[in-house]
Amino acid sequence: MSAEITPFGKTAQGTQVHAITLASDALRVTLLTWGAVIQDVRLTGVAQPLTLGTADLAAYAGAMNSFGALMGPVVNRIKGAAAPIAGQRHAFEANLDGAHTKHGGSHGPQYRVWHLLESSPTHALLETVLQDGLSGFPGNRTLRAEYRVNGADLDLVVIGTTDAPTLMNIANHSYWNLDGSDSIAGHTLQIAADRVTVNGDDLMVTGEVMAVAGTRFDFRRPRAFDPGPENRFDLNYVLADAKRPLSHACTLTGTSGVQMEMSTTEPGLQVFDLGTFTTAPHPGHAGTPYPRFAAIALEAQGWPDAANHAGFPPIEIGPDHPYHQHTRWRFRRP
Repeated sequence: MSAEITPFGKTAQGTQVHAITLASDALRVTLLTWGAVIQDVRLTGVAQPLTLGTADLAAYAGAMNSFGALMGPVVNRIKGAAAPIAGQRHAFEANLDGAHTKHGGSHGPQYRVWHLLESSPTHALLETVLQDGLSGFPGNRTLRAEYRVNGADLDLVVIGTTDAPTLMNIANHSYWNLDGSDSIAGHTLQIAADRVTVNGDDLMVTGEVMAVAGTRFDFRRPRAFDPGPENRFDLNYVLADAKRPLSHACTLTGTSGVQMEMSTTEPGLQVFDLGTFTTAPHPGHAGTPYPRFAAIALEAQGWPDAANHAGFPPIEIGPDHPYHQHTRWRFRRP
C-alpha cells in the first residue's frame, strides 16, 4: 500500500505537484512534492490545524515559499554572499539586499518539485538534485528527505550527498500555531539552550555567542512567547557545539493545551516570529491570510554563516562525508 496521493496543482512551467497524506491513528500529515513542504498537520481529537499552510500552490511559489519547506542548500544568511570551501573562497547569489545570501539563493530545494521515490500509508521518501554551480554552490548534490508518521510522532531524516566539497545546512521551515488562532501570543515556549549566536543590526551573526541568562531570550524554563514590534525574535539558539544524537530542542504549548515537543540532531534552532510580513492575498487553512506574528518558526539547523566563523560547528560536506539530519516532532493533546 502507498500513501494517499492527490494532485495539488501545476507550477507555472506546467509540472504537476502532488499532495501526499500520511496517517496513523493519532496523526495526519500532508506533504507536498513542491519544496518537500509540510502542508498540514492534524492531531486526532483536535479540531484546528497545527501548522500554517495553504491550498494555493501559487502561494508556495511566492509569498509563502518558506512555509513548511525544506530550505537550503544553506539555510539562513551568509554574510557578504561568500565563504571558503575546501580552502578556496566561493561567491554565491546575493539575493538579500544585493549583498548577502539568504536561504541558499533562488534555486534551492524549496523552489523545486521533488520526486516521490517511495511511500506507504505512514512514510514518504522524496528526492531532488541540485546541479553544480546553482547560486554559486559547487557540487552535484542529491537530497533525500524521508517523512514518517509513528503514533503522534512525525520524523524527518534528510541525507545530502555531493561529488565535490560544498556547504550544506538544511532546515524545515514550518510555522507552528497550536491553537488555530491568528496570533502566537500566549503560547508557552521552552528551549533547551543557554546561549544564542549574536546578530548585528543587519541580522548577520557577529561571531559572538551570548548567554541567555538575564535576557529576554531566556526560555530555559517554560514561559509565554509574546512577540511584537518591540519584542522581535529572529535568532539562532545554541543547542550544542556540534551535531549529536537525537536530543530535546524545545517544547511549544498552546493555550488550548496542545503541545509539540521537538528533538533534533542539529546544533542550532532558529526562532523566527513571523513579524515581517503577512501572506495576503493568499489564504491560509481557515480561508483568510495569516497576519504578522501568527505563528512561530522553529528551524533545526547548523549555526548561521558557519563557514565564515572558525569556531562554529562546520557545515562543509564532501564525497566521503555526506550531510545527515534527523528531526522529530511529538504532539500531545490535553
